[in-house]
Parts: sequence; structure tokens; C-alpha cells
Amino acid sequence: MSLKDAKQNFLVDIATDLFMCRSIQDVTIKDIAVSAQVGEATIYRYFGKKQTLVVQAAMKLQQAVNAESFKLNERKNGFEKIKIFYLSYLQIFDSHPDFFKFINDFDAYMAGEQGEEMDSYESVVGQYKTAYMKAYQEGLKDGSIKAQNNIEMFYYSTTHALLELCKKLSIKKAVLSQDNVVEKRAQIQCLVDIILSALNQ
Repeated sequence: MSLKDAKQNFLVDIATDLFMCRSIQDVTIKDIAVSAQVGEATIYRYFGKKQTLVVQAAMKLQQAVNAESFKLNERKNGFEKIKIFYLSYLQIFDSHPDFFKFINDFDAYMAGEQGEEMDSYESVVGQYKTAYMKAYQEGLKDGSIKAQNNIEMFYYSTTHALLELCKKLSIKKAVLSQDNVVEKRAQIQCLVDIILSALNQ
């Protein structure tokens, strides 16, 4: 790793910590520079704008989550792999609830943004779909998965629903009294069970 890459990684780590502790909107380039003990010009020289730094932080978090949580054991059948995939949302919620808070902030902050940074981020997120579709095809072959009329629609609908639920539940304070009726983890488990019942052969 070059000195430049090491410096960029250091700045991304500092920024990520600040984004996770506060919010992306509230953290300024000056805040990051003070925490990193560098000048603001250094950050602009490496990243150009705050949005680039935000995307780099999001990519690093997604890759870390992917490596830690979305581990599909090759010895399992297709359905078991899909089950691991969906249960990973629950695992991440248990171990890193702030990840979903960050993604909530990220979606709001980066809405409407386009360019190379977002293309790179989308390619990282796209790795989940690639692994999922492979497991689905294996499940069809080994007979463990019930075929869906439109698996792409099923994938996006179910993952978006789970992600949005996890994002909402990652907010520490309840907005409505009904938000406290059912324990947070149980709500995620319930949705996972509903999704898996549609796939289980």
C-alpha cells in the first residue's frame, strides 16, 4: 500500500467514525480535519468534495459487512444459503445497529447524486445480488427452493423491505407508541420468516 493510499484510508476511517457517531449531514470537512489533525486542504486534495469521502466510507462499511456477515457456506443447499443471506440482516442488526443508521443517513444525503463514486458504490452493493442469484439457481437445481415468477422483483422487494425495517428500527427513540409494541429483533425475525416461507419448497 502506498503512502497516499494509507493516508486516504486513515482519513476515511476518521470520517466513518464521525459519521457513525453523529450523522453525515452534521459532520463537516473541518470536523474531519480537526479529528485527523490535518488541514482541510489535505482532505480536499485527496477527495475533492465531501460526497466522495461519504461514498468511500459507505463502500468500506459495506465491504466489511459483506466479509463478516454474508458468508454462504458452499456445502449448504440453495435454500440454506438464502436463509443465511436473509438472517444476516438480523445478525448485523444485533452486532452493528449503527450500520443501518449510517445507511439511513447515506441514502438521505446522497439522494439524486450520480457519477463514478455512486457507480463504484453500486458495484459493491451488487455483490450481494450476485451471491443471492447464484444460491437461488442452486436451490432450483437441488429442489430446496420454490421458483418465483420474477426472482429479480422478489430479491429487490424483500431486501428493500428488510433494509427499510432495519433502518427504521436502528433509530434509538421510538416515534410512535406503537413502535414499542413488539421487540425490534422479533420484527426483523418475523419478516425474515415470511420471506423464507415463500421460498421454502
